Amino acid sequence: MTLGRRTVLAAGSVLLARPGFAAQPGSLRIGDQKGGAQPLMQAAGVLEGLPYRLEWSQFAGAPMLMEALNAGAIDAGSIGDAPFVSGIAAAIPMRAVSVTRAEGAVTALVVPGTSPIRTVADLKGRSIATLKGQTGHFLVLAALQAAGLRADDVRFAFLAPSDAKSALAAGSVDAWATWGPYIALAKVQDGAREIVNGQDLMSGQSYLVASDAAIAARRPALEDFLRRLRIAREWGMANPDAQARVWAEQTGFPPAVGKVVVDTAQTRTVPIDSAVIAAQQRVADFFLAARVVPKAQVAERFFDPSFNAAVFAA
Repeated sequence: MTLGRRTVLAAGSVLLARPGFAAQPGSLRIGDQKGGAQPLMQAAGVLEGLPYRLEWSQFAGAPMLMEALNAGAIDAGSIGDAPFVSGIAAAIPMRAVSVTRAEGAVTALVVPGTSPIRTVADLKGRSIATLKGQTGHFLVLAALQAAGLRADDVRFAFLAPSDAKSALAAGSVDAWATWGPYIALAKVQDGAREIVNGQDLMSGQSYLVASDAAIAARRPALEDFLRRLRIAREWGMANPDAQARVWAEQTGFPPAVGKVVVDTAQTRTVPIDSAVIAAQQRVADFFLAARVVPKAQVAERFFDPSFNAAVFAA
């Protein structure tokens, strides 16, 4: 049975009826990345009638989003499991308050269609563009390890997505490791070819992280937002064609790119539990062993499972 727009809107009206919530004034500032939560929630209709002002800020990648979170410019935002490790290492005062899981294939390494590179082993001695300490970086390191190679067998060029795309097209780098919309755009628009993805190498987990200050001061709004976001994701899973169409409209990318993104991700909300925390701990331990971060981390300290009930409330 599909979850239609009317069902989503009805669920949203239940949120507004909660006793005491209307008395919570102010705003909630959410950081988003291209093709993230904003177009999905707008398509699902869950942003209508909010009892607070919702302010969106768009970021080119997780590092920029976390800088804003650390500076107090936003209250919360979505990042992947690898950026979460980097954020913890940077001592950003934040906690994961909601978790999504997607197919690991959402992160991938691509090369130009005419490239002689065919396997991970062929990457030896090559240059790879990615963002340091982020999902693409993790994928490359994990893929190299699985192929019996070392990190210093390749040359990393740590570039923002727009610069990495240009560098790959110009031949300044041999490969590009990134995620979601950028991978889809490279394949559909530029004819890039995928060498490896995170299907068997990555957790596929992403988090809505909130600053400690926002958790203390804006909890009712955060709980409401997280529940609406979960409902929107369920709508998206049930209505992939509509989600892809609106995604393309909002991002300005071709519809074919939107379809690839939606079909690949298959993102669903899951509760914060021991399995989620254990998966994040493995990511942290891997980055420590790879010397991407300087100190060991205890992942459990950076999750707040007290939001689970609100996220999955009927």
